[in-house]
Amino acid sequence: MRTGRPKKELILTADEKAKLEMMARRPKTDQRTALRAHIVLDCAAGKNNTTVARQRGITLATVGKWRARFVKQGLGGLGDAPRPGQPRKISDAMIEKVVARTLEKRPKAATHWSTRSMAKASGLTQNAIVRIWRAFGLQPHLQDNFKLSTNAFFVKSRAKRDRRPDLFKS
Repeated sequence: MRTGRPKKELILTADEKAKLEMMARRPKTDQRTALRAHIVLDCAAGKNNTTVARQRGITLATVGKWRARFVKQGLGGLGDAPRPGQPRKISDAMIEKVVARTLEKRPKAATHWSTRSMAKASGLTQNAIVRIWRAFGLQPHLQDNFKLSTNAFFVKSRAKRDRRPDLFKS
């Protein structure tokens, strides 16, 4: 006589089995997805949850969770569910505008963007700009090329300060 809760039978189609085997053995698949694929394949082979948990070194609840999600949702159920928490406030379009402005435009009266000037120009917070620049590896203050001064009187003030005669004047 069987004890415990009855489990829904897990039957794989040939296409699902091929996809799961590829997910389990492919080197580029992340470890959690590969483990989920192995769990489903083991359960489909007729092993019970306790045996699968013992062989894989995971808890019985983990096996039960992924087995039930696969039975209910199929291959799509093996992905991560949305996490709780506050949704994003900065859209992809806003991020794209900040990155494009950082790379393509120069602020007025400055040689490069600062986080404060970009925040003011884009309407985002300074912390948001810092996170965006860090995510994309942007460092507008560290350029490989020479930055020209935006000061219109740069040459004149430099010549006065040096007090050298103009040798190249014709």
